Amino acid sequence: MGKTSLKKKYNIVLTRETNIARLIALKVIKPKPFTVWEVLIPILFIFGYMKSKEQREIFAQNLLFTKKLALDAAHDMLKNDYSRKSAELQIKKKTDDLLAALPDNVYSESIRQEQLKEMDLLMGHYCKLMQAEGSDYDTLVLGAYRTRAQYNVFLEGLRGAEERVAQAARQTLGANTDTVMAERIEYATNSARMAEIDKIFDTSSHSSNAHHR
Repeated sequence: MGKTSLKKKYNIVLTRETNIARLIALKVIKPKPFTVWEVLIPILFIFGYMKSKEQREIFAQNLLFTKKLALDAAHDMLKNDYSRKSAELQIKKKTDDLLAALPDNVYSESIRQEQLKEMDLLMGHYCKLMQAEGSDYDTLVLGAYRTRAQYNVFLEGLRGAEERVAQAARQTLGANTDTVMAERIEYATNSARMAEIDKIFDTSSHSSNAHHR
């Protein structure tokens, strides 16, 4: 069987990140109770459902913001032999545009600086995944990190970077911070990642596979 192309591995990683973001959105964005009118008039029920789905998708795309920028930069580094510095400048330019477009009390320089650190970590991670061999996400992780402990070191680093972004956001938003929502996002993110790491590094499955080789 031939090697998996860089583009295919990029799509595998992007699909995984998108699925994780949507799973978190599903857990965090709770549907509002339906009114009696929505139950009696089906078109209103459908509209309410579609609106809920739309809110979750917007939320998921927001969660994907730093992941997609870092993944695109890592892909460009490997495909076009860009330097790390060039990839970082590409990311910085896009966050510059966002900083100029949004009010200071929504997106601040302090948030951006923490996001740049998060994306620097993610770029290294995505390069490792796309340089590994495999035809699915689990295999790419196993090829890049080998052990649960090593992958967990990356996840802990990412969790810390995301927490520092969240802290900068809390300072920027001040009284407008939704602390309950922030806690739900953190809990849902950690739960999704722990379930995934258990699946990837299922020792009973791997030992069984090794036994049958």
